[in-house]
Amino acid sequence: MSNICSRGVVMPVERLRIEKLGARGDGVAASPSGPVFVARALPGELVSADRDGDRAELYDVLEPSPDRVQAYCAEVGRCGGCATQELAQSVALDWKRDLLIEAFARERLDVAELTAPTIDAHGAGRRRATFHARFGPDGRVTVGFSEARSHTVVAIRDCPLLEPAMAGALPAARAVANALAAKRKPLDLAVTVTQSGLDLDVRGSGPVPEAMRLRLVRLAEDLDLARLSIHGDTVVSRRKPMLAIGRALVTPPPGGFLQATAKGEQILAELAADGVGKAKRVADLFCGVGAFALRLSERAEVFAADSEKPAIAALDAGFRSASGLKRVTAEARDLFRRPLTAKELERFDAVVFDPPRAGAEAQARAIAASRVKTVVAVSCNVTTLARDARILVEGGYRLRAITPVDQFRHSAHVESVAAFSR
Repeated sequence: MSNICSRGVVMPVERLRIEKLGARGDGVAASPSGPVFVARALPGELVSADRDGDRAELYDVLEPSPDRVQAYCAEVGRCGGCATQELAQSVALDWKRDLLIEAFARERLDVAELTAPTIDAHGAGRRRATFHARFGPDGRVTVGFSEARSHTVVAIRDCPLLEPAMAGALPAARAVANALAAKRKPLDLAVTVTQSGLDLDVRGSGPVPEAMRLRLVRLAEDLDLARLSIHGDTVVSRRKPMLAIGRALVTPPPGGFLQATAKGEQILAELAADGVGKAKRVADLFCGVGAFALRLSERAEVFAADSEKPAIAALDAGFRSASGLKRVTAEARDLFRRPLTAKELERFDAVVFDPPRAGAEAQARAIAASRVKTVVAVSCNVTTLARDARILVEGGYRLRAITPVDQFRHSAHVESVAAFSR
């Protein structure tokens, strides 16, 4: 039996028994030549698939898993944004907890009994998304998300994972991409929901001529955007984009980092606050615009540091315009190259750090050499979190608890909050 797969190649159809989910959400089957990865296949299923080396394209599900559910997006199997939409959500949450436990086990840390059930933090949905725009030879634009393991862009008309306030995000991204079609460059269009409306930042176009900027200003008016920027340079700010963080209102820098869902940010901040307990002086490292620092300052003095100067400026302005907060001192500092030293850390009762995916190895080593009593590590990468946790444990810290948080529904991404103490 054979089948023409999506690559246009005639491939033999092979029967495979799926044993588990891999780290990216693919079903994994055993074979004499090694594991075979089958997207959209679930543990326990017998499937027929078009195999090409260690990957196979699902052809049919012969024996479905009781955990299989109906996908609700027409682009499942094409768009690379979702890996597990056909897996029951309760099972997916357990799988993400397992990913965390397995990552720590690779660092010789047994955290199974310390790891809480995964918290579902999808909330109302994604409040920010980055769409890709690619131009064909005829100048027509395709706007959407990338295919899995590919730079090919799948045209998306709608994404059910976005929160309702993001309803205008895709039309706005398409309109702005078309306005920049003369540049013929691959574009990334980051759209964020704020209290003032949609905030859109374009990357990839390079500088644009004045006539094109004027067209973009008029387009922002037509689309009712709060702000439109190119490479972080504001083209027009019709209304100052505002985000509520605790008691503060913050204007994020164009294209700046935010947690994917409002619910996710709230839960991560609550877990961080629980982790530091009654600490009176807290360092918030890799702080961004202050998702943790501004909330922690309701009960503690906070020193906040991040390498992104615009984020630090936004945090500081938000703090200064708020009332009822204890002192927040914000500093622009590259914590990868110049982490806070053990001596600098002595003035804090607790440290919170939330680095990018690369983790905080240098800062973790400095913390491990310090006498800070309480540490809370927040991460979007279980592998680098486990590495940093091992550094802290080897430095004398005890891991008290760890909580996985799912704000990237149907993906393999896991947020985690780990609490340590001396």
